[in-house]
Amino acid sequence: MDSIWFQFPSNINNHKKVDSDMSCDVTIVGGGLTGLTCSYYLSKKGIKNILLEKDTLMSKTSGNTTAKVTAQHGLFYKYLIDNFGIENAKKYLNVNLHAIKNIKNIIDTENINCDFEFQDSYVYTSSKSYVQNINDELDALKSLNFNANFCQEIPLPIPQVLCAIKFPHQAQFNPIKYAQGLNNSIINNGGILFENSQVIDIKRIKDSFFVYVNGHIITSKYVILATRYPFINFPGFYFLKMYQSLSYCSAYEIPSQNYSGIYINAETPTLSARFVKNENKNILLVSGCDHKVGIKSNPPNPYSVLNSFAHSISPGAKLISSWVTEDCISLDKLPYIGQFSSIIPNMFIATGFKKWGMTFSNIASNIIVDNILGEKNIYSTLFDSTRFHPIKNKEEMKNILKESASSLIIKKFKKPNNPTCQHLGCELSWNSVNNTWDCPCHGSRFDSTGKVLYGPSQHDLTNL
Repeated sequence: MDSIWFQFPSNINNHKKVDSDMSCDVTIVGGGLTGLTCSYYLSKKGIKNILLEKDTLMSKTSGNTTAKVTAQHGLFYKYLIDNFGIENAKKYLNVNLHAIKNIKNIIDTENINCDFEFQDSYVYTSSKSYVQNINDELDALKSLNFNANFCQEIPLPIPQVLCAIKFPHQAQFNPIKYAQGLNNSIINNGGILFENSQVIDIKRIKDSFFVYVNGHIITSKYVILATRYPFINFPGFYFLKMYQSLSYCSAYEIPSQNYSGIYINAETPTLSARFVKNENKNILLVSGCDHKVGIKSNPPNPYSVLNSFAHSISPGAKLISSWVTEDCISLDKLPYIGQFSSIIPNMFIATGFKKWGMTFSNIASNIIVDNILGEKNIYSTLFDSTRFHPIKNKEEMKNILKESASSLIIKKFKKPNNPTCQHLGCELSWNSVNNTWDCPCHGSRFDSTGKVLYGPSQHDLTNL
């Protein structure tokens, strides 16, 4: 089923496909919120840019999000202080808070009706073993001079909540309506958007990039890869620097109740909740039960867990839509934003948002556009995309190497039991919850007929 956001009226998907050679200053590959926001900022500066989306705008991760616009990313700030120091933790907090202001400014400037609302954000626990984690996170936030609040109760009637941390004045919105507003502004300011235009290769010759799409070539000085997971493997080696994770989502119509706030728990399985208003309907959106792509879900039936969670909040909840989405997580849990590779100037990347892409799409766009304009951005070093910190997540680095080696060895020396991915040849696993073939190495997913759903694979399966 489609996400709840595609059930709202929208005319965002009405762009033609590339049918001729063209040139511009900046070519943007990827039509999610990062690509659209980059195009928005560039267009406002009068910089000619062309955005290329292989399917339709917002059809992947950005259109399947819960659309929480927040700097509260679970229990994360103690981790940041412990691993990156207090100054970098402050930068992470401040840039995410600033992104909320940037998004609100875009909405006000462009007069975008996207149901933007300021909301308090809560990370809570119902487990005694996580109470200390809540207290440790609160201490970390105090050391950053952030006004987070300790709560013994939360507004949402989740059973047996023991305590929570509240971030005041966070936000939520409708991502498709927001993207429609960006779309309209881009067009009005001379940006060009294409759909059904799959980039198959990018070459740099002298000082120009040649982007190959639909049998044609787009020539530009700069390229931005905003595809969630880069389909170009070398020399960036991002397939060794991050992995992909699935999340499950369900939307429910609920009786008229005056709830507010956005929520996520501290323990596993992850459970997240927020509310959506659609005309006279009240909608509860729940998500979570995330796991690495290609690994069997635990619990075995995530949708059943979400259903129980929804009914614990609102016993009369009526299911109206369920879907699955995925996102990239870097080995050290910070996004990669900036130069794609230190040896390829003027090609930029934004990936590894760890499921917090509403703020990071704006953060990444500002960093990359500032780089193109030759302007200093004080946050760019924190998210330096050329860094490589496997020591921050030794276990996952070991898994990536083990799964890649195992699958490639199977392909070379024996016939695999399952189909192999068109990306780097890893053996796929069957996801019985979603009826898809999933790659445990790098996260590509294919439907039961072999059609590619999520990259980095660029091609459908030929070995079913």
